[in-house]
Amino acid sequence: MKNLIGIDIGGTKCAVTYGRCEGSSVELVDKLRFDTTHVQETLGNLLDTTAQLMKRHGLTPENVSAIGISCGGPLDSKRGIILSPPNLPGWDSIEIVKLFQDRFCIPAAIQNDANACALAEWTFGAGVGTQNMIFLTFGTGLGAGLILNGKLYAGTNDNAGEVGHVRLSDYGPVGYGKSGSFEGFCSGGGIRQLAISKAKEQLQMGLTVSWCPNGDVESIDARIVAEAARAGDELALAVYRDSALQLGRGLAFLVDILNPEKIVIGSIYTRCEDLMAPYVAEVLEREALPLANAVCQVVPAVLGETIGDYAALSVAAAHS
Repeated sequence: MKNLIGIDIGGTKCAVTYGRCEGSSVELVDKLRFDTTHVQETLGNLLDTTAQLMKRHGLTPENVSAIGISCGGPLDSKRGIILSPPNLPGWDSIEIVKLFQDRFCIPAAIQNDANACALAEWTFGAGVGTQNMIFLTFGTGLGAGLILNGKLYAGTNDNAGEVGHVRLSDYGPVGYGKSGSFEGFCSGGGIRQLAISKAKEQLQMGLTVSWCPNGDVESIDARIVAEAARAGDELALAVYRDSALQLGRGLAFLVDILNPEKIVIGSIYTRCEDLMAPYVAEVLEREALPLANAVCQVVPAVLGETIGDYAALSVAAAHS
């Protein structure tokens, strides 16, 4: 049984988690959360909250195996440095791993949040037992974490897995700074853009849109459209169909290039698998190499809303 500490750094909230890990199972023992404020205050809160959690549970450098940190990129995982993430203004070249190791004398490591979530689903979730697995975030944005030959693959400078930047079409919703990108079609913001476009078209023809009362397209989001789709609304179903078809197209590239055993998809796909999976399978059947597609399962993530806690702990587990 290993005692692990996980640090989850987000743009609005941070969390410090204590977990006990044995094999592919982990027990979330305790968690403390607080708001992300300016950089120096937040760093101080991270260190002090970790000390508070350790004191509460009698944890010491002798009985804690590792500290794992999950944070949005860009970052340098080899040197343990956070490099100005867009959701963390002022976090410029923060030597976060050194700060924790100097304060607690416990081995520490950091990964970007997509890689950390991939480790979590591989270590504790849907990817347990696989050697080659891809995790896709499919939330606010689209990023991937790659497990190849039984190891996390982060690339030369932690930029492996940025599949959201790939352009799937010359035209389409904007994501990752590109119209028609993988993220443009397969993210919460992208689905919103698709839905607004379709709603405007209907409204301009003098038709009504049930999930856009009073023609207020700015109120549309992915959740509202999913609820309408489940109620049988044809336009809402078409939005999720279009996203799913492009998801299948993007996955076909990943299947052909990386030949994974499993592709695990989180957030929106996990909640909307019923609306998307048939179209994804249809495109994979048509576009991917048959031998590669035959050995690859596309499945929803299983760690749910607590994946951030598991992600940080899995970085610690991999470093212990």
